[in-house]
Amino acid sequence: MSNSSDSLFVKICGLKTEQDVDTAVEAGADAIGFVFSASPRRIDAATAARLARRVPVHVLTVGVFRAEPLDDVRTLAAESGIRAVQLHGPDDRDYYDELAAGGWTLIRAAAFGDSVPRCGELGEDMLLLDAPVPGSGVAWDWSRGTPAGTGEKWLLAGGLTPANVHEAVTATRPWGVDVSSGVESSRGVKDPSLITAFVKAARGV
Repeated sequence: MSNSSDSLFVKICGLKTEQDVDTAVEAGADAIGFVFSASPRRIDAATAARLARRVPVHVLTVGVFRAEPLDDVRTLAAESGIRAVQLHGPDDRDYYDELAAGGWTLIRAAAFGDSVPRCGELGEDMLLLDAPVPGSGVAWDWSRGTPAGTGEKWLLAGGLTPANVHEAVTATRPWGVDVSSGVESSRGVKDPSLITAFVKAARGV
């Protein structure tokens, strides 16, 4: 998949309700994320499984984990029926290899700092580059240009909103984008109109 605006990969993360999921799918999202780590957006495996059953096969379902024990990740991923695992730590190749053996698509989340990670370094299928303070909802300096290698499957995250995502995509030319707090009416509560507006703006519609 190229990173032109009409084929930009769009992931909406932190979904908790049927309306969240249906809105994201109808808006044209390519992936939706369920958070299993400590967060106002956290849901359990049973809820994720129920929501994932609403998602058509062409939309990737992603479970988000933050430095959980490997066995816990495997159990939650299996019970929820998600097809991809997004990992915020640990940076351990063996950890990734174990999950890859389970058949899940792997997304490595890393903070954008002085050094820039390369997609595939730990065997991941996609790389998510977040702001220097991950999960803060604070945007980073897009004027620095494209932070990842040409052709890499990397997603821009951190402080994106319907109002700024097109500018951010133009400046950094990512393969995809990821949003959570930028489409919320209050912390942890998604706004359907913002989800729809974000997808349209990300693709320049």
